[in-house]
Amino acid sequence: MTDATTAIPGLGFLQYVMENLVDEKDTLKIDGVIDDQGVLLTVQVGQKDMGKLIGKGGQTVKALRILLRIIGGNLNQRINLKVLEPPSAPLGASEDSPEAIS
Repeated sequence: MTDATTAIPGLGFLQYVMENLVDEKDTLKIDGVIDDQGVLLTVQVGQKDMGKLIGKGGQTVKALRILLRIIGGNLNQRINLKVLEPPSAPLGASEDSPEAIS
C-alpha cells in the first residue's frame, strides 16, 4: 500500500474491490480527494466493465457506496463515490461495428 492509499479513507478498500471486479485492469483509474465536504473517490473503468461496476439495477455501486459510508462513519468522515463515464473509443474502432467484421 502506498502512502496515498493509507491517507485517504476507503481508497485501499475500493482499490482492492475494483481490481478483483473488473477484467480490464489497465483501464481502471481510481482517485481520491479530501476537501472540506469529506472524501470524494472517483472511479473510471473501461466500457466492457461498466456493467459489472453498476450491477443489475445499480445494486453493485449502491452496495459499494453503503460500505464506503460505513468506513467513513467509523472515521467520522463522509465518503462519496463518483463513477465517471468510460472514455469513448474512436469511431470505427469498435469490435462490434460492421466495418470491423469482414
